[in-house]
Amino acid sequence: MSKSPNLLINNTVAFVRQTLANAEGGHDWFHIERVWKLSKRIAQEEKVDLLVVELGALLHDIADAKFHAGDESLGPQKASAFLHSQGVEKGVIDHIVKIIAHISFKGGNHNQEFNSPELMVVQDADRLDAIGAIGIARTFNYGGFKNRKLYDPSIPPKLNMTREEYKKNEAPTINHFYEKLLLLKDRMNTQTGKMMAEQRHQFMELFLEEFYKEWEGEL
Repeated sequence: MSKSPNLLINNTVAFVRQTLANAEGGHDWFHIERVWKLSKRIAQEEKVDLLVVELGALLHDIADAKFHAGDESLGPQKASAFLHSQGVEKGVIDHIVKIIAHISFKGGNHNQEFNSPELMVVQDADRLDAIGAIGIARTFNYGGFKNRKLYDPSIPPKLNMTREEYKKNEAPTINHFYEKLLLLKDRMNTQTGKMMAEQRHQFMELFLEEFYKEWEGEL
């Protein structure tokens, strides 16, 4: 039998914090916590299963493929095993596994194969954490982690990449704004997510304007 919702959430928080104790700074427990909080905020305006939303948010990056040799099956597997250990019913587990498997941005030419109101909420929360001031900080943190250039004017962004091209992309960090971050505002699912994305998007545009002026020595 499944544990009480509060106990289940508390156990999940403890599991995620322990699992991601040494994670890269943009994909650590604090990223999970922000997405969790955003998911709960967005869920207030949507007709969703809040338990599925919370568990999906908490477990969505439990084994991000970027840090596991591109293995996209590991995250859903780890989440499923943990939820089974907590006595969660199969239908709930299956839903959360699908959220984890389909939440990520896959590049410009990728069509999402699964959807649900709960996925839309968690996906919006995850995308909001990828843009704005936090998104900028996370992007440069990951670029440093991968030892990428900040910017190279001779390497233009690649738009509409295939899924495989996107996964293998090693372009300078500034390119990532055009290949993903600036696209997210128009890919939000919920009204709350769309509203919140507007300000974060504008902040990124201001940052880029400032960046290029400083790069050219104009400021």
